[in-house]
Amino acid sequence: AYNKDMQEDKEVSFDAMDTVSNCVILFTKMISTMTFNTENMKKSAAKGFTNATDAADYLVSKGVPFRDAHGIIGQIVIYCDTNSKSIEDCSLDELRSVSGYFDKDIYDFISLERCVEKRLTKGGPAPAVMDEYIRDSRKWLDSLKKVRR
Repeated sequence: AYNKDMQEDKEVSFDAMDTVSNCVILFTKMISTMTFNTENMKKSAAKGFTNATDAADYLVSKGVPFRDAHGIIGQIVIYCDTNSKSIEDCSLDELRSVSGYFDKDIYDFISLERCVEKRLTKGGPAPAVMDEYIRDSRKWLDSLKKVRR
């Protein structure tokens, strides 16, 4: 015997698929006309101390225990916040006034570009991860097009 009530569950699934399909069409059109102010994006990223953990990792790489590195970077963040600066805007002398472990290689270590490139975990922002995600998403979208035909 076939239970006709089982047919009712399909309607919700088809409605959801239609909604997603329409959203993909809408977002495709929206994204194709978007422009980005990359300079503003970089300035905003720098203001948020997104590289503070990387600065602590730098100190750890120089032999500082993480708990101490965390405290040092905390002092620097407070200094930066008080003086309307980002960590990378501090001079080497300013950084060394908090810890003698800083050297000129700190600036390369905490550059926003490098901070992003190091985030290689699944879902991370590294270009290599994003390229893979985009490739997989395109395959998925292509498979949807084939199903809808």
